[in-house]
This record gives sequence, structure tokens and C-alpha cells, in this order.
Amino acid sequence: MKNNATIIPCYAADTAGVCSALYELGGMTVVHDASGCNSTYATHDEPRWESLQSDIFISALTEIDAIMGNDEKLISDVTAAAADLHPGFITVCGSPMPMMTGVDFDAIASEIERRTGIRTFAMHTNGTRSYLDGASEALLAVTRAFANPAPRDPKGVNILGATPLDLYTNGTAESVRGWMEKQGFSVKCCLAMSDRFEALSHLGEAAVNLVVSACGLPAAEYLREAYGIPYVCGIPVGVRFTVILAEALHKAAASGENAAPCMAHRGEGHIYCIGEPVYAGSLACELGAHLISPVTDDRRFLAPGDSAASSEEEIAEILRNAEHVYADPLYRFILPPEAMLHPLAHFAFSGRCYEHTIPNLICKEISL
Repeated sequence: MKNNATIIPCYAADTAGVCSALYELGGMTVVHDASGCNSTYATHDEPRWESLQSDIFISALTEIDAIMGNDEKLISDVTAAAADLHPGFITVCGSPMPMMTGVDFDAIASEIERRTGIRTFAMHTNGTRSYLDGASEALLAVTRAFANPAPRDPKGVNILGATPLDLYTNGTAESVRGWMEKQGFSVKCCLAMSDRFEALSHLGEAAVNLVVSACGLPAAEYLREAYGIPYVCGIPVGVRFTVILAEALHKAAASGENAAPCMAHRGEGHIYCIGEPVYAGSLACELGAHLISPVTDDRRFLAPGDSAASSEEEIAEILRNAEHVYADPLYRFILPPEAMLHPLAHFAFSGRCYEHTIPNLICKEISL
């Protein structure tokens, strides 16, 4: 059976991506799913749960509710919770069962917003797609809703697409912010780690946006269209690529032109990086490696020679002559015996298994 995962796990689902993207922003996220599933989205796929609480709820969908289409129970429960919590916004998202029964989340969100007077977003998640899809939709929604036109700061920058599913909670997001400040930039908003709801109103003040993961690109494209803010895709890993990225940021801020230096790699030899395409692509640039992006096939992130293979069979076939592979440790089970694995744990892939080994590679030298 093609595309059946029998050896390596799948990546976190789109519903978890919504919960992670909105975790720190002061909203209320409600997942329409069975009772007890909240831990999957809010703890197993969320490393901040023990140190930073967030209003993430499960609807406790029952079999009868699903069969009979009892949307009123969900709407009234959310309305009652919002009256107690006073969130900055409300998000309602789906899982596999509502997808199968055809729940109209747009209508539900509209009714909740009418009753509460609180901005409510419908997320069209179904639990079958990558976390990047859910996080992309969530970050775009809050950007559209809360970014305001403002005088442009010529040294202002936004960091878009920061979630611990890719950057973890080991100081990587803070290191990116510190690196930006050393480059002479002032961070207006980091969407969405280490900043709160109020920071969203400053998104329009930036002269350039730094997209640090693929889920930040839709928000960056909206800010480009609505406010004329250019974006640069990449994350400052390594030493050589950090210099390239800094030059691209200053150039974009001055010229207004977008750039994607994370796509500038041209793989030579048999070196591969597997993972989220902005992070793994930036690493591939540093190492002169090929990129394999199992989480998205968006060609905007893939250079010639890269692959969007997602199944075990496809990835194993691409790696049949690999000599060095930079990837999560769980990929070792599909590597050829002669390939050397350089373990870089990815929380969105292996979760808690190797979380304490995830390195902070910002501005750090990386070698084979």
C-alpha cells in the first residue's frame, strides 16, 4: 500500500498546527472532537503546556452529536466559556469526525461571533494534513484581522512563522530575535512566540518580514499585498548562510523586493537535509546539501534537485546513495547502512522522544 507509514511516524496534524500557532496570543481555541483528545493537540504536540497555559478546549463531540448534527451544543458551550474568559478572539477548528459529517465551521463561527461580539475564526482543519496547513491558516487569519496600517519604521522587522513545532522552546526564537537586533533591526512582532496579542497591531510598522517557517508565508504575502512590506525566507543557521540572510534582509528593506535565500542552495554530492523547508533549506544552503521536504510540496521552497517526497518508499529511494543525512533521529530506520545520520530532532515529527537533544543552531558553525 503506497504512502502507508509503517516505519517512521507522520508529522503533527493541521489541528495541532492551529493550537501551536495561536497558543500565546490570548485567544480561545476550540477543537471540535471527541472528549479526551485535547491532550493530543495541546500537550503531546505542544511543549509549552507545563510552563505556559493557554485556553485550548475540546468540544467533547459524542456519537449522537455527530450523527444528529447537534451544532447548538458546540455554539452554546463556546459562548458560555467566552463569557467567563473574555478572550481576545475565538478559533473553532475541526478534526476527522466533523470532516466526515460535513460540519459547517464558517456558519458556526459566524453564529458564535454574533452571540459573543468577539472576533471568531473558522479553521478548515480535518486532522489529515500537515501542521503547516493549520498553522498557515491560523497565522493568516489573525494577521488579516488585527494588523493595522501604521507609519513604517525603516529598521522594523516582523518574524513570521515561529512555532515550537519547528523552532522548539530551546531559545531558538529568542536567538533569532537577538540576531535581528544585532543587525540593526527592531522586532515589531514575532508571530507567534514570545509576543502577545497586543503585538499584532504593530505588524504594519515593519520595513521587512523574516519568514522563519513555511507557515509564515501566507501572512507575509498578505502583508506584502496590503501594506507593501517585502519578505525574506530563511532562518540564520550556521555561519555562511547567516551572512547571506543578513544581506538579503537589508537589501529587501531598502528595495522592497522579496527574497528566498533558503532556496539558494545547490546540492552537491550526497548530502541531504530532511524537514520543514525553510529551516532545512537554510541548513542545506549552509552545507551545500539537497533538501527533502516531507511536509509541503510548495515549489516556492524547492530549489532544483530538491524533493517533496513524503512517503517512506519515496524518501528511502532518494536516500539510497546518501552519505550524510541531517534529519530527525527516527529517519535512521530508513537510511542505507553506509549513510551517516547527523541527528537534528524535529518536535513536529518525533515529539517528546528527543526533545532534550534539539540544538539551537542560530549563528552556530555546522560541519559534516
